[in-house]
Amino acid sequence: MRNFRTAFVALLVLACFTANAQEDYKDLHAKYEYTIENTHEVLTINYDDIRFKKRPKNIILFIGDGMGVSQVFAGITANNGLNMELMPYIGFSKTQSADNYVTDSAAGGTALSTGTRTYNGAIGVDVNGENLTTILEYSERNGKATGLVSTSAITHATPASFIAHQPKRSMYEEIAADFLNTDIDVFIGGGGDFFTKRTDGRNLVLELNQKGYRVGYNVEEVDNFTSGKLAVLTAVGHNAGYRDRGEMLTKSTAKAIEVLDNADSKGFFLMVEGSQIDWGGHQNDASYVTGEVLDMDKALAEALKFAMEDRRTLVIVTADHETGGMSVLNGDPNKGHVKTGFTTGDHSPVMVPVFAFGAGAEQFSGVYNNTEIFEKMYKLFKFKEADKD
Repeated sequence: MRNFRTAFVALLVLACFTANAQEDYKDLHAKYEYTIENTHEVLTINYDDIRFKKRPKNIILFIGDGMGVSQVFAGITANNGLNMELMPYIGFSKTQSADNYVTDSAAGGTALSTGTRTYNGAIGVDVNGENLTTILEYSERNGKATGLVSTSAITHATPASFIAHQPKRSMYEEIAADFLNTDIDVFIGGGGDFFTKRTDGRNLVLELNQKGYRVGYNVEEVDNFTSGKLAVLTAVGHNAGYRDRGEMLTKSTAKAIEVLDNADSKGFFLMVEGSQIDWGGHQNDASYVTGEVLDMDKALAEALKFAMEDRRTLVIVTADHETGGMSVLNGDPNKGHVKTGFTTGDHSPVMVPVFAFGAGAEQFSGVYNNTEIFEKMYKLFKFKEADKD
């Protein structure tokens, strides 16, 4: 009995430690300047040669977590241009949650995924704790393939808000289990321990195998996988920062697009998150922020190239909120140098940009609430109102 109690306590301690470790990126490590480490080429687009369809068959939604206009402009300055700049339709999203002028990623992600504002910390549920249907779930109902890619744990707030339904964002094991309640075609991100080292003893990787998923542990491992169900758990917790994870996000985005495009479906919905822009903002670290913006912009090129070839794809880039109250104080595009300032180590309530490219992109101009991004995607996909709960 004593051994059982000891083991039980150890499991609880491990669970608490793992959950707390998911938030340790918020420790302040102020650094206000950045000089470019690696540049990437920006695409060249001849808009006269492109004729997009009026409505998209596919939607690829990029969320730069914590990415406001200053974060974008830091990237523009450092790289002397971004792929985001090539997206001709631009709007602004107001990010407030149902219970707070300053949203968190859970409520912000839920607003984008469901069109409903909820309380901070909520994952796919409304202010009363009732489940909301996400754009990913509507897509599944309507015969579309679906995918999620993230540089954080795939169970973290933003990706979780597209697939899970939990009252608290910290319920990582419960969120991981929610993946098994869907027919998502592709998901790539960290958080492997929440699938295997669980307090309830379940091994969700084995359950994924039983459901027909090919499970891998890095993107290179599944390089030859081109169709079917795919789950890639790229880290036991969060992925490393941009300096150490290499081309993980670009390769993951390209792989997800390839697999979803090969699915026997009526198109697809894919969400790609550049998670750690937010973490750099929490740390007031201009290098971290700018490097992560550039990393997501490289991945964005894969989506834009696909959209130009496909002509039936809409690509959206936005954020769930801004982090750090960041401003760009000075810079030199010729040297790739940026000098910044921060007003907070937390989120701020300011509007965030929305960039759109491809089929239906013109719908995203203007100023609107974050919930409108869901509404615009839902209408462009021509889902029937009867589908709504």
